[in-house]
Amino acid sequence: MVGGGPAGVMLGYLLARAGVATVVLEKHADFLRDFRGDTVHPSTLRIMDELGLLERFLERPHQKLRALSGWFGEQQVRLGDFGGLPDRYAFIAMMPQWEFLDFLADEACALPTFTLRRRAEVTGLIEEAGRVVGLRGRAADGTFELRAGCTIGCDGRHSTVRAAAGLPVEDVGAPIDVLWFRVARDPAETDTSLARIGPGHIVVTIDRGDYWQCAFVIPKGGAEALRRQDIGVLRAQVLEAAPLLASRIEGLRSWDDVKLLTVTVDRLTRWSKPGLLCIGDAAHAMSPVGGVGINLAIQDAVATANALAAKLRTGTVGDDDLDAVRRRRLWPTKATQRLQVAIQDNVLAPVLSGANAELEAPLAMRVVSAVPLLQRGVARLLGMGFRPEHVHTADLVERQT
Repeated sequence: MVGGGPAGVMLGYLLARAGVATVVLEKHADFLRDFRGDTVHPSTLRIMDELGLLERFLERPHQKLRALSGWFGEQQVRLGDFGGLPDRYAFIAMMPQWEFLDFLADEACALPTFTLRRRAEVTGLIEEAGRVVGLRGRAADGTFELRAGCTIGCDGRHSTVRAAAGLPVEDVGAPIDVLWFRVARDPAETDTSLARIGPGHIVVTIDRGDYWQCAFVIPKGGAEALRRQDIGVLRAQVLEAAPLLASRIEGLRSWDDVKLLTVTVDRLTRWSKPGLLCIGDAAHAMSPVGGVGINLAIQDAVATANALAAKLRTGTVGDDDLDAVRRRRLWPTKATQRLQVAIQDNVLAPVLSGANAELEAPLAMRVVSAVPLLQRGVARLLGMGFRPEHVHTADLVERQT
């Protein structure tokens, strides 16, 4: 597995516990990158429950988001209520992704069939007779080659693996980018609304306990012009949408405190070639809308393990077995991206362009906000996704003591 993100670490864990000797290569020394997603949805919590890990997982720092709400100017809308799901996972766990990955990596490293190599950056593939048989990379002690019966690219939207493999990419389109920063939070604050929409501006506020992790949505390509201005301009625009940040916004001192997330929505038209498969963002980059990226990557990992674990143990994985993962996961990917693009085009873009100057929530949102049963339906769709997966791989390897 190339990439120590959600898809790579989860798939490595699932295959290792099923008796497959597995190596995950992560180019960084740790998982501490703030731009990674926080929203662990019920679909992922259910997977953790099926693996017998949920209780230990929820010992990690997190906040439980049991309802989804947002502000359109002075109007609050309630868009989702997870109360219709089983109580064990009737919420989104707002957990920094490094906590999620540290937990899963610890569980995986306790298996004798799992290896995590950090500071191991993949630079290319090894191909023989039209088949991928391994990869090349560089580490702190020099370059390396690693041969494998199957190579799986889980290295994100800027995937080295998919570029080296020459797999064709279809650009679905994204009219937005995101500026990512944090603002100190008053622990007594009770408003946990995610989306806050003001005149021409959209802010997402993620509760991380003592601070807000904030996403400021901007038109595609608009970051450079904004960065040429004083940081005070950004602070003022943020407060137009999220006045609750007013008492702490001065902590955003300079542009060094702000990171740009370039939003891409795309997908491969082929996810595999002989000896190689791409999953997660390497196969389909998702918009941050709905916070579904990490959860779709986990679903891909589960589907991949279900399809390939037994054949990887016996060395009988064929080209059609690899393509079976695409066939299984393509419809959920397309359906999710269509929904994200619809929200981008019909909700976000009109606000950013000024077309929705009255800041009126769209009719569909107002209807959902007025009908509790619809809120449960929206929460189920967002929380579980399209065609959620179950773990079917057997636990064949005991943990090391």
